Parts: sequence; structure tokens; C-alpha cells
Amino acid sequence: MSVFAISDLHLSVANPSKAMDAFGDRWKDYQKKIETNWKAVVTDTDTVIVAGDISWGSSLEDSKDDLMFLDSLPGKKIISKGNHDFWWSTVSKLNGFFKEKDLTTLNILNNNALEAEDYIIAGSRGWFTDASSQITVQPTDFAKIVNREAIRLNMSLSEAKKIRGDSDREILAFFHFPPIWHSFCNEAAFDAMIECGIKRCFFGHIHGCYNIPEKIEHRGVELSMVSADYLKFLPKLI
Repeated sequence: MSVFAISDLHLSVANPSKAMDAFGDRWKDYQKKIETNWKAVVTDTDTVIVAGDISWGSSLEDSKDDLMFLDSLPGKKIISKGNHDFWWSTVSKLNGFFKEKDLTTLNILNNNALEAEDYIIAGSRGWFTDASSQITVQPTDFAKIVNREAIRLNMSLSEAKKIRGDSDREILAFFHFPPIWHSFCNEAAFDAMIECGIKRCFFGHIHGCYNIPEKIEHRGVELSMVSADYLKFLPKLI
């Protein structure tokens, strides 16, 4: 009963034209690599946290085949939203869709916290606070997004602390966007994590960067990148 992490699956089962094969040799046949590597290490009694950018689908119906593929893989999955998850909807609509399609292994991390073996899983999508780091198709209120994500993170951490109670169970933080990357640092996110006693954090979003250390540290928090291509499409054991 182990816990694994991975992000940025970028699935496109029904629409190969949206697949990631063009983004470097490591992405060649990546969906097959995900399936093979996942099944090599994950069993039905394990849990995998998938930190965003799950499907290229533009709607729930468009993402059906991708979500069915993910559901068919071994283990329970805890999924959160990435910046490319345009299919993401309200929790009630997501759960209704999962029930309708008999997707029984998918669990949503969204303004809440969930248990996975001895761990408590919390987090939010996050966002780069520097507008120059973002490429958007229309004018974007970055301050509004940052504030919204801070609220969501604090809601998730609050729920995690309730679950932890007086125990010493470890709370793990998951983001899609990295809370620190080169000169950028989301100190508000670190303030919230430190106040909650979090020692380990996991993030994705970054692609094509394979020479960074397996772990970095900031203000006593250990951070690990779990982008699928960085992990060579092998879920990371926590």
C-alpha cells in the first residue's frame, strides 16, 4: 500500500494530433510508456497523486477516453487541476460524470484534503505571480488568480489540519505550478506550508528540463518535481 506521485500526463487517447510526441524524443510513444511504467510499479492497493495537466480534452466529454484510461490503471488516483485542464468543472459535475461513466478510482483534490495511507494530501494549482512568466491568449488579472489560489491553498491546508488532529501524520503539499523556480518564488505559499508544518512539497508543469536536482530546498521545505517527462513516465514513490 504505497503512495506515488506524477503530473502532466497530457493524455490524448482519442485525438493523437494533440499528443506530445513532437515535444522531444522523451515524449515519443509517451502514453504507452505511462501505461507500461505505471503497471510496473503501482498495484491496486496503492495511491497515485496526479498533480494536474491530465487531459488535453476541452470538455468533460472530450476527456472521457483519457479519464477512462487513467481509471483503468492500477490504484486509487487523487487528481488536481493544471493550467491545461480545460475540461475541469465543479466538483459536483466531476463526481457526477465519474459516476455516470463508472470511473471508480478517481478522487478530486480541490479546496479539500484527502488521506492516502499514512499521509494527508493537500494543495492547489498555484500560479506564477510574475505576469512576464505567463503566456495567455487574452488579458489576465494575475493578482486575482494569485489571491484565488492562495485562498484555495489555505482551505486545503485547513482541511488537512482537521484530518491530522492531534496525530503526527505528515501532510504533503502538491501544486501544479512550482512554488519556486529560478528567480521566482511564491513566498505566500511557503508561509502557508510552513505554518502548517509541511516539510515536503511536489510540483509539475515544467517540461524539457532534465538536469535539475531530484530535490531542492527552500525555507526548510523539500521540493520535488514530478512532471511525467522528468520522471521518464515512471510514477515517483513517496
